[in-house]
Amino acid sequence: MGDLVFRHVSMSTADDLRDVRPGRQRVSMILAVLVTLPGLALRFGDLGYSHPVEALLYGLAIVGAAFMLSWGAEAAQLDVSAGLAIALLAFVAVLPEYAVDLVFAFQAGSAVGAYGPACRPPGAPGETPCSLALANMTGANRLLIGIGWSMVVFVAWYRSRGVGIRLTEVQLDRSHAVELAFLAIATVYSLTLPLKETVTLLDATVLVGIFIAYTIRIASAPAEEPHLVGPARYLGTLGIGARRTAVIGLFVYSAVIVLLVAEHFAEALVGTGREFQVSEFLLVQWLAPLASEAPELLVAGLYAWRLNTNAGLGTLVSSKVNQWTLLVGTLPIVFALASGSLSGLPVEPRQREELLLTASQSVFAVATLASLSLSLREAGLLLVLFFAQFVIGALVPRPYHGIELIAVSAMYLVLGVAILIRNRGPLRALLRDGLRTPHEEMRAA
Repeated sequence: MGDLVFRHVSMSTADDLRDVRPGRQRVSMILAVLVTLPGLALRFGDLGYSHPVEALLYGLAIVGAAFMLSWGAEAAQLDVSAGLAIALLAFVAVLPEYAVDLVFAFQAGSAVGAYGPACRPPGAPGETPCSLALANMTGANRLLIGIGWSMVVFVAWYRSRGVGIRLTEVQLDRSHAVELAFLAIATVYSLTLPLKETVTLLDATVLVGIFIAYTIRIASAPAEEPHLVGPARYLGTLGIGARRTAVIGLFVYSAVIVLLVAEHFAEALVGTGREFQVSEFLLVQWLAPLASEAPELLVAGLYAWRLNTNAGLGTLVSSKVNQWTLLVGTLPIVFALASGSLSGLPVEPRQREELLLTASQSVFAVATLASLSLSLREAGLLLVLFFAQFVIGALVPRPYHGIELIAVSAMYLVLGVAILIRNRGPLRALLRDGLRTPHEEMRAA
């Protein structure tokens, strides 16, 4: 066949529920529970393990819990109203990420409350809690776009070759203009954060307000048949009572695991960095998000493998909106509660560069997807620019570390602005559809 622009080719929900291998799915669920048990045992027993072993066991527990939360949240779409499903999914899908990030924000607030602006005891080694508070968030946001968005396109491209199709780009349904429009608004506001010395409660109000407006807008959409993948499809085959019981059980067990081990995972990561003289900042920024984002990336990859690219990419775009609004907005709130003040979360010089890079990447991502399509070339550019930070950083002498973040930020911004200027029409249509066009009209397009 010739070149095709792919939106998605997927089975209906009924077909999804018939095409299930119960044995394999039950094994997957059992394995997810089993990987949480060593971390749970470590949490309640003084086993004397080193920090790296503790980080591994606690990290596996978070991964297992995140998978179970993901399966339960998907299956819950069969039983709850559209508005409630959106609110539930928005919170549950990123609970592990929130838990780890908010631990660092709370520790930062406690440290400032106890030691003042120094944010740690005098002479204490390593990174300050304040410097780590934003690290996990910036890493998670950049992973979603740099790895996640590009992965969907590349997986679908590879898979399409096996069915006689040459994929050149993937497209999102017009209804996804809602997520992209609110992501654009949040991105414009986020460009102000690197200019500040603190992320204030006013910033929190604005970002959480954007998320609430997004939730209200998306909740008015008519219900759609969910496309279930993996164990969520197996849960969908159960009777109503059994399914609801299983979903509630997954939610409760996973939430308890996350709440019990998140703080200890964060402490083990910091301890590992100090033990091996590796940057705690890098471990918190990249290793922790990989653990908490793994299920979401896997689900998106499975959608792409089944050539349901609309669901795969759409899931990651929705998550980006969630993390760039609600997650960032809750950090200064938790910091203020822990510090016992109305002070904002301090933004150190290095954090300003990280925030600039994260906001700049978001500008480029919104510009690229303003046409509701992502080509192989654009996906490749997202991936190359994501890794450019590390390649350039390895070449920059230590006294000048940080210049690579500014350099890559400039690349993102220049390319993003150039695309926006060239594609002014699609951007205006995106904002109009996302903010005002009735959902029924977008679905009919």
